[in-house]
Amino acid sequence: MERLNTGARRWTAGLVSSLALGFSAGLMATSAVAAPAAVMDRNGSYVSVETYAPNIVRVTISQDRALAEAAPGYGFTADSDDKGWRHDQKAGADIFTSGALSLEVVAQPWPGAPSQMERYFAPSLPPVSVKIRKADGAPIVSMTGWEMSPHVVSGERTYQAGASFSTSADEHFYGLGQNQEGVLDLRGRSITCKHDYDAPAGETVCVPFMVSNKGYGIIWDNPSETKVYPAVNGRTLWQSKVGERVSFFVITGSYDEIYAGYRKLTGVTPLPPKAAFGYIQSKARYESQKQILDVAKGYRDRGYPLDVMVLDWFYWTRMGQLDIDPTYFPDPAAMNKELHDNGVHSIISVWPRFEKEGRYFNYLADKGWFLKDADGKPVDGLPFRSDRTGALIDSTNPQAREWFWGKIRDNIASKGFDWFWLDETEPDLVPEGYFWSIGSGDRYRNVFPLVHTQGVAEGSRRDRPDKRNLILSRAAYIGTQRNGALFWSSDIQPTWEALKRQVPTGLNFTASGLAYWGNDIGGWQWLPQTTTATKPPLLDPSDARDVVGQNNDYPELFARWFQYGTFTPTLRVHGMRKDTEVWSYGKGTEAVVAKYLKLRYALMPYLYSMGHSTYETGAPFMRGLFMDFPNDPKVVNLGDQYMFGPAFLVAPITDQGVTERDVYLPAGADWYDYWTGKKVAGGQTIKVSAPIDTIPLFVRAGSIVPMGAPIQSTATPQAISAVKVYPGRDADFTLYDDDGVTNAYEKGVGKTVKLHWDDKAGKLTATGDKGLSAQALAAVQVIR
Repeated sequence: MERLNTGARRWTAGLVSSLALGFSAGLMATSAVAAPAAVMDRNGSYVSVETYAPNIVRVTISQDRALAEAAPGYGFTADSDDKGWRHDQKAGADIFTSGALSLEVVAQPWPGAPSQMERYFAPSLPPVSVKIRKADGAPIVSMTGWEMSPHVVSGERTYQAGASFSTSADEHFYGLGQNQEGVLDLRGRSITCKHDYDAPAGETVCVPFMVSNKGYGIIWDNPSETKVYPAVNGRTLWQSKVGERVSFFVITGSYDEIYAGYRKLTGVTPLPPKAAFGYIQSKARYESQKQILDVAKGYRDRGYPLDVMVLDWFYWTRMGQLDIDPTYFPDPAAMNKELHDNGVHSIISVWPRFEKEGRYFNYLADKGWFLKDADGKPVDGLPFRSDRTGALIDSTNPQAREWFWGKIRDNIASKGFDWFWLDETEPDLVPEGYFWSIGSGDRYRNVFPLVHTQGVAEGSRRDRPDKRNLILSRAAYIGTQRNGALFWSSDIQPTWEALKRQVPTGLNFTASGLAYWGNDIGGWQWLPQTTTATKPPLLDPSDARDVVGQNNDYPELFARWFQYGTFTPTLRVHGMRKDTEVWSYGKGTEAVVAKYLKLRYALMPYLYSMGHSTYETGAPFMRGLFMDFPNDPKVVNLGDQYMFGPAFLVAPITDQGVTERDVYLPAGADWYDYWTGKKVAGGQTIKVSAPIDTIPLFVRAGSIVPMGAPIQSTATPQAISAVKVYPGRDADFTLYDDDGVTNAYEKGVGKTVKLHWDDKAGKLTATGDKGLSAQALAAVQVIR
């Protein structure tokens, strides 16, 4: 144990000394610059209040004044701003007021001598209480207590840092990243906020941002493992494993105002390339150049749309050599040219691991650019998972990040690959007990996906300035959205249970401020060759035996999963099956899947316009019903339905053998059955028919849905074939289009048309780009 402590002190001494100045240099380099509006002394507890907008405030508490005044940690980019704020003192309390909220740091009397009971049980910290109210004085939330419990973590003397907040009996919570237990409302649950590939229900991802139906969101500023207990025993408690202060942001307003605040604090969600909204074909794994080209040709020969082919792992000669095995990929540049000539892009998987026998291992070890143990040696593999392959690059080190991108650029991107799949971004080598360049893996448990994607995003932007970036990532942290990542739910099982869990999982992920989430359609893990079907399968498996074996209901599962995937931000099939292409599961399944593949592309104008709206606002477009119907108590924990943009209500089928389901239509709107055009009043649950080729799908009355002509990929310009209007109230929709591949959109280069439906007059008008306006007005279809 003494050897561990000595080594740990060696790696953390610089960090501990810098804490007195307000956190490590590495941390400060990626953080916003903060200037406290005021620092208050509450009997030895220092409370810093910083304002960032009229509805955004940060509170930091420590017994060390320098730590209370220090900038936010990783993930934050905004500067503080006191415009519109006033600071008053009244009866010993400090009150900060804007047009949106007021914050009171409650006066605390001198504690005096403790009573007999207090000598045993009273906390040693001087108490702090913070009250946040609306501008009219109505309460929003209060911080009722804080804690700093000393302990030793990885040889470092530190604290468990926590705070508790008020809650009410009718309060509900959402967000906190990815937790795949299958429940939407976080109320009453115990959440461990850390990236955990081995979580029993599926990988967990920590984004410590939680929103409440009471009109506020909290971003917890601590990257260590954090326990969150929303509304448990009458309070909401946050407890982080490592920290010397409590730091959090409160954003108030409607859900969209909260997400605009998250955007302001942590960065803009870029508009992905248009191809990212199309179909992405993946498999674990395509073993040769010929296989990839044959599959792409298979889509074109069948007339099915396809935008991206993915080259997954083990295309290299050794893990970490960042090369492409010429035995199986003799000319990757020619392969990519052929794909591009046929309107198809490519994504290639790049891992952060390096085998000892690889060409770069010794170089990186000598540089100190690996995750290390307490003795400074590279950590190699995970024996507890029988995983002994490779050390992990230390992406907390800017030099290591730059080197990593340079090798990707020179060895891989130079072969014509468009974008990069950064696998194992949680990371897969669990960092607890080990050390990054910036400090212990315990202290910085959750930052890896932020800094790892940052290196590739920044390098791509610098070295490929005219090419829009895209990264596939299976983990995230505060601010990771600004790196252009599409997230997915990791290596899930190919089961009905896994499919059912995906729906609420995705809704909480997007509620965490990260709009682009998807999953491996069909499940990633090995496909069992036996069936668990309890009802006769709805699709005939007999002509798919070579893929599904005796898993008789898998073609049905794949079809239902693809229907759901059509209405998620990312449509990507993946898995460790013999084949994963849409024609691999029998003729009946192929017909169902092809219907939804073509529908996805018909909805491209709608999808891409929603992506641009997220770029401008920060609001997700795959949304739990609680976001758009906050006054309907029946939707607070309705996790098997959701909104897809402003128009569509999606109710996936996630049970085997089912041909109908109950669908709740929220109050406050009328609804149209997308398939039949039948209008139904909201505020009721109805039984909806769902034969195998139908996903229950409704459109809110007062919606405009632009649709596109058939195309084989987004590389082909797409004409507007219809603008469907669902009457019942006035409606607006901003139709957007651009080249889909460059960054020119950031300078306003693109076509925008504002569509308005006047319900009383029964007329659609278009304002903006003349050519796009003319297309839209010529294609109006009013649903009656």
